[in-house]
Amino acid sequence: MKLLVVGGGGREHAIIKKLKENPSVEKIYALPGNGGIAEDAECVAIGAKEIDRIVEFAVENKIDYAVVAPDDPLVLGAVDRLNEAGIACFGPRANAAIIEGSKIFSKNLMKKYGIPTAKYEVFTEMDAALDYLKDAPIPTVIKADGLALGKGVVIAMTREEAYEAVRSMMADKVFGESGSRVVIEEFLTGPEVSVLSFTDGKTVIPMISSMDHKRALDGDMGLNTGGMGTIAPNPYYTDEIAKRCMEEIFLPTINAMNAEGRTFKGCLYFGLMITEDGPKVIEYNCRFGDPETQVVLPLLDGDLLTIMQACTNGTLADTPVKFKDSAACCVIMASDGYPGKYSGGFEITKDADIEGEVYIAGAKIVDGKLVNAGGRVLGVVAIGDTLGEAIDAAYKNVAKVHFDNAFYRKDIGKRAMAVFSDN
Repeated sequence: MKLLVVGGGGREHAIIKKLKENPSVEKIYALPGNGGIAEDAECVAIGAKEIDRIVEFAVENKIDYAVVAPDDPLVLGAVDRLNEAGIACFGPRANAAIIEGSKIFSKNLMKKYGIPTAKYEVFTEMDAALDYLKDAPIPTVIKADGLALGKGVVIAMTREEAYEAVRSMMADKVFGESGSRVVIEEFLTGPEVSVLSFTDGKTVIPMISSMDHKRALDGDMGLNTGGMGTIAPNPYYTDEIAKRCMEEIFLPTINAMNAEGRTFKGCLYFGLMITEDGPKVIEYNCRFGDPETQVVLPLLDGDLLTIMQACTNGTLADTPVKFKDSAACCVIMASDGYPGKYSGGFEITKDADIEGEVYIAGAKIVDGKLVNAGGRVLGVVAIGDTLGEAIDAAYKNVAKVHFDNAFYRKDIGKRAMAVFSDN
């Protein structure tokens, strides 16, 4: 089979490596891919949002199956267009991808169908939002309605921070038109859990849970990022919580989308918070998360391509989906200065005795050398029988990856390990 994977980050590298395990895969194209992905797939310089060119390439190269990984092309209708051209795809159509493409849509969906989430108000005018904030409980959460590279959420700890967040989104347009409408919602407290799930629109099968680390610096300090590391499984996601999530959140969401005529097929990501009142939805994503994918897929004990095709074909209920009884840790190595300004062009090298996986996110080939070319450069992943073993192995591997200007958090998984010491 000839496969096409749309995207060019660490998530896509993890997906491609897992797809390669299927013996029927003869060729994988990555559009656009990156310098590290080039070791595992043929990279083609077509951007993830260039839908016309993606479809043209898929038809000309007789692609058997396509995986659309990032949010932008999904919301823009890449799956719809590829399907119209006769290409089978993993990923939701545009009318289902709206569950991530519009936070207002997803909040209204949850309210309509009784899916637990934070209380909220929607604003289309800045003055009305600012007026509401005069008496709103603080802390509060301000969200841009549309896609914003995972950065369109501000947790305002003071009223002034809340005012500034609204002004920056609605007046200064820091997220473009994505911030022309905002959601102001109740601030929830509790452990956060990420649960990716496979679904064919009828059956939903959660993958192993994970925990992201969004802040740039140790101790969950510093600016928000796209994610500085992950661990799986998440110890806060107990069997009891998992059962409640299936009954109160996962199945109701799939059923709600069907009732709205927006059947969701692909990977539906549930960003959850375990509050005193039980699990609640913080956000939905219409695709694999990054860097959650980098710890979840290495623990998948089975064939990813077969599972993806079952999601497409509506046969997921008849397809085994199993995960290893192990743990995984991913440490993101970034360019110093991220998520602000940073320098690139430094060669990336690995020691020969490194174990585990290194998923490349922001790198390119220059004069035959792999160099850093992004904020988040790569993810170093290790598996262990226990979470502690996985964390130790990941950091041993980090010491074997080298590039000037590198920085990373030293405490990935520390919060999760505290759960075990508390019990």
